[in-house]
Amino acid sequence: MNILFLGDIVGDSGCSAIKKFLPNILKKNKINFVVVNGENAAKEGVGITENNVNELINCGIDVITTGNHVWDQKDTYEFIKKQKRLLRPLNLSNDPPGSGFEIFNSIGGYKVGVLNLMGNVFMKKCDDVFIKSREFLEQNKLTKNYDFLIVDFHGEITSEKMAIGHVFDGEATFVVGTHTHVPTNDARILNKGTAYLTDAGMCGDYNSVIGMNAENSINRFNKKNSIKNFPAEGEASLCGAIIEANPKNGLASKIKQFIFGGQLQRDN
Repeated sequence: MNILFLGDIVGDSGCSAIKKFLPNILKKNKINFVVVNGENAAKEGVGITENNVNELINCGIDVITTGNHVWDQKDTYEFIKKQKRLLRPLNLSNDPPGSGFEIFNSIGGYKVGVLNLMGNVFMKKCDDVFIKSREFLEQNKLTKNYDFLIVDFHGEITSEKMAIGHVFDGEATFVVGTHTHVPTNDARILNKGTAYLTDAGMCGDYNSVIGMNAENSINRFNKKNSIKNFPAEGEASLCGAIIEANPKNGLASKIKQFIFGGQLQRDN
């Protein structure tokens, strides 16, 4: 079982690269299941539209996760009610629409659980992610409720992401961090068999400031001559990981960081 996870898609640059390259990437790497974080896919670089979702699914993506920008496009609050392939963080407060966890069928007939969580440190207020994770694991078991489990942890700090990785070690196939848009070089398999990566990085133009126009971002830091953030428009790099998983126990046997095209140019 080969799983591809791609980090935060940013603006038109990221979406265009997905549409152009993903079908061949899936074929070359014999991918059975694809998850991407799409919370920055809208042309403004924040939020995701229904059209974005439909286009990404048509490219071969199975599930789209999100994070703190999930509601930045006003129509998302409505269409997420009927679009089960678009997840929002499970631990968002006040019981918003949509779901933070679903089980999907993969190529090969396996059941793949996808769980979307959001961190508590330096993020928008949401319910305690460690309590919610513990409650989730009490109710859901690997190989019983699903054959594989992918966890997208949308968080700001590395220590919180690593802690969640250990919470799910042996209980999930893959735990991956999103949100900071910079790929970390720590892809590995934890002691009990769960693949882990602190941050997948982004699918966007790296000649930027985390996907946003560099000059405007610098002006914003300097508090002069800046306007609202907008995405960089150059060639995107697609960043994430490929996980080879064992159907007998749902755990990972191999993880490989995936970086394709654009400025990072580590083509897989």
